[in-house]
Amino acid sequence: MKKIIPMMLCAAVMLLVSCKEQTVPEFIDDKPAKNTTMENLLTRRSVREYTDQIPPMEVIEEICEAGTYAPTGMNRQSPIIIAVTNKEMRDSLSRLNARVLENDSIDPFYGAPVVLVVLADKSVPTYLEDGSLVMGNLMNAAHAKGLGSCWIHRAKEVFESEEGKQILADLGIEGDYVGIGNCILGYTAGVYPEAKPRKENWVYWVK
Repeated sequence: MKKIIPMMLCAAVMLLVSCKEQTVPEFIDDKPAKNTTMENLLTRRSVREYTDQIPPMEVIEEICEAGTYAPTGMNRQSPIIIAVTNKEMRDSLSRLNARVLENDSIDPFYGAPVVLVVLADKSVPTYLEDGSLVMGNLMNAAHAKGLGSCWIHRAKEVFESEEGKQILADLGIEGDYVGIGNCILGYTAGVYPEAKPRKENWVYWVK
């Protein structure tokens, strides 16, 4: 009995130490460690000026993978991503996008060399929300990898056009897909944008 009591005490102490280790936050130089995810979410900005340098393919693949892990309604995974690094295709998409704006003299992609087009299966009730969450993941992942990004609209109109439909057909993409957005990305040129002031009454608390 005398031997059992010290063993029980030892086990209790080890359990307390283990619990303490799990609940104590990490500190670096006597300061709480930064939460990288939160920092990325708070510092990402929409970039509208790029160099023509294409990021490494493995980085683009990582960003696309992050997009595939966006939450979707009932996990139906209705979206798809068309990752465009081919300059000819990129320029064609830019031209079609500019046509929707009725202004052929501009590049709606701001010189970005990479375009990740997000489409979603319209037969799924949550297709719009699903695709929007993918766009968010792509932009945040791009920022985490040190790249600039921006959501460019008019993917819907582009892929409703005959040329847009032909692009899908040439890629072997079948189904009732609708364009959600174009995530342009690349290396930022010029000064990285600063955050605009947040509006009042963003959050209404119910405590």
